[in-house]
Amino acid sequence: MRYAVEAWATDYGSSMEAELMELTEGQVDTSVEVPPARWEPISPASDVEPPEKVLFTDGVRRIDARVWIDDGTGKSRPGVCATYAAGVMGCDGRAQLVAATVERGLFSAVLDAEPIVCKHATYEVRRSEGDSPEQLWIAIQKRMAELEATIARGQDAELIVVDGPLRGPGIPNAVGYVKTHHVAYLPPEVNGVVSRLGPGQRTPVFLTLGNWGRFSWYLRLPCAPGHSWAGVVRCETTADRELGEVIALADIVTATLPRFASDPHKDPRAPQNLYPIAGLERDLRRRLGDPAFLYRGLLVAAAGNGAVAS
Repeated sequence: MRYAVEAWATDYGSSMEAELMELTEGQVDTSVEVPPARWEPISPASDVEPPEKVLFTDGVRRIDARVWIDDGTGKSRPGVCATYAAGVMGCDGRAQLVAATVERGLFSAVLDAEPIVCKHATYEVRRSEGDSPEQLWIAIQKRMAELEATIARGQDAELIVVDGPLRGPGIPNAVGYVKTHHVAYLPPEVNGVVSRLGPGQRTPVFLTLGNWGRFSWYLRLPCAPGHSWAGVVRCETTADRELGEVIALADIVTATLPRFASDPHKDPRAPQNLYPIAGLERDLRRRLGDPAFLYRGLLVAAAGNGAVAS
């Protein structure tokens, strides 16, 4: 029996969720750069130079407390108080924080919910689609993504790497960076090219059409030998760009990202969790504040409002 052990830490699930890897129902055009019959791993040309400055954006979030809200009918409905942050790490020979924003929110579907004001923090009302834990969590994720996009739009650089899929157009020079794979975008006749990628190589560019179109490509980061998708990430950019510009961008990204790949002894999500993103996450988490301090503040605010802690 032969098998490969994934270096990606089990605490983060898997970099490749095999049980969820179903072929996307959206349309995929694999002929935009080369015909499917000519798909092969692509190495950037030797004259492709990485940009002098690269920006990386990411966000973090944390649930500070779960709460119950009186909806005015005598019923109590669930909500969550969460702190979330987004920021930008710049790399131009050294890494430094460029921007960071922290927000706190009371996520609930109760229409007349009011902000929770503590002595040292205020949790503004953020609407969720429903009361289930999944809907509340999605609302947090959505608001964090909106904050990330707002910060990214205010930046100016030749290349902006957004951790995760792009949420829509409007961020110049942005590339979505997807570390985990839940959907198989490529049909079987070209999907095997991914497993043949060497470190620093990419697939040809392909076009996906869904809620909004995007150009994508897979690339492999430097990593120890493992399973066929070890070290593979997917990059994407908006479909409103010229194809020649996208192909040039794919080569620049493929020549740039491997130098930021993390090592397993330093990061449990190596090599996909790039060093600048890992550093940005650490900085943002420190900015979230002390969870015990915030929780005590919420208890005091609830007591002052006539509520009983549960």
